[in-house]
Amino acid sequence: MTETTNVLAFRQPSAVDDPLTDIVRAGARDLLARAIEIEVGAFLASTANLTLPDGRARLVRHGHGPVREIATGIGPVEVARPKVRDRGASGPGDRLCFSSAILPLWARRTKSLDALIPVLYLRGISTGDFQEAL
Repeated sequence: MTETTNVLAFRQPSAVDDPLTDIVRAGARDLLARAIEIEVGAFLASTANLTLPDGRARLVRHGHGPVREIATGIGPVEVARPKVRDRGASGPGDRLCFSSAILPLWARRTKSLDALIPVLYLRGISTGDFQEAL
């Protein structure tokens, strides 16, 4: 006897076929990149008076960190954090570092998701229906 089974492909949440969602993610990625670039520019402008003995700027742009995904309400958004190099630091305590207020070094998801996850979890436990809570 031959058994026939229907196999349905499980749709991954990260694989969205919706062009509108793709546009929103691309817009969020561009907006975040611009905001962080403005923040780096403001930091470098505020420290422009710091120079090396030969007259060059002490703090300079130094590329970007590795691309990482930030979990947001619209799904994961990839972002690369800009880096600033301190050319005049004589030791670890003398080094000036850029730290973004928008995108902290440790951030992996937005604060709204951090607040939402425990609420959804507790709602799922209390009702016994995790699917509906999510």
